Amino acid sequence: MSEGLFGIHGAALEIRSQRLGVLGSNIANAATPGYKARDIDFAAALDARLEGAEASGATTGAIKYRVPTMASLDGNTVEMATEQAAFAENAVAYSATLNFLRGRVETVTRAIRGE
Repeated sequence: MSEGLFGIHGAALEIRSQRLGVLGSNIANAATPGYKARDIDFAAALDARLEGAEASGATTGAIKYRVPTMASLDGNTVEMATEQAAFAENAVAYSATLNFLRGRVETVTRAIRGE
């Protein structure tokens, strides 16, 4: 019922949440020598999820390593400006998806109450 009620937004929220975790990990490891920055290809993960893959399996196949614009001497590929921009963009999209779902739930609740 939730997939018919929420459409792709439930799956999108899960993937965006997992992406926030990956991007947050990149930011936290900005000073770790040899750390390779990763990101989730949102479109590929969402496609996999909609085709029936489990939430964790959909994102596992969509995780990609970032190619840095400027190489670091210690092998770390985290570029803070890139990570912060991606994190902020994903956070805004997460919030928008969450607000859509909240509105959908409120609409259903009002319909059940007969308002």
